Amino acid sequence: MRDEFEKIGQRRSVEGVLLVHEHKLPHVLLLQLGTTFFKLPGGELNAGEDELDGLKRLMTETLGRQDGVVQEWDIEDTVGNWWRPNFEPPQYPYIPPHITKPKEHKRLFLVQLPEKALFAVPKNYKLVAAPLFELYDNAQGYGPIISSLPQALSRFNFIYM
Repeated sequence: MRDEFEKIGQRRSVEGVLLVHEHKLPHVLLLQLGTTFFKLPGGELNAGEDELDGLKRLMTETLGRQDGVVQEWDIEDTVGNWWRPNFEPPQYPYIPPHITKPKEHKRLFLVQLPEKALFAVPKNYKLVAAPLFELYDNAQGYGPIISSLPQALSRFNFIYM
């Protein structure tokens, strides 16, 4: 399917959903820019690049350690797919029926973190842990993709250690 998207000139991007647990509550790690903009780590894939390899590359570029220690990213499962039908900002969790060639396909992956992890956060960002209850039904604060994560993650059974 990747080849089909590349033939029609569709942009492909991937994002990682990193979960942490605080007080037996799941939190999603988000990059915060300013006071109101939040994003998941990830970005656009290179032409012909595999999604999992691309996500590992993007996660290392964004959050990878600078002290020479190689971070191993354990990508578990696909959490969601979002499509942008044209070059306008709105994205949808489905391809609208009147769209034959969407301009962008974004895939979200669950990334399993080790018990302890050290990240190098870019200077212009702040790494925040947002609890799922705060994300739920809060598209005004986090946007449609991030605010839909509680529903998308509900199919998983979390074991707290």
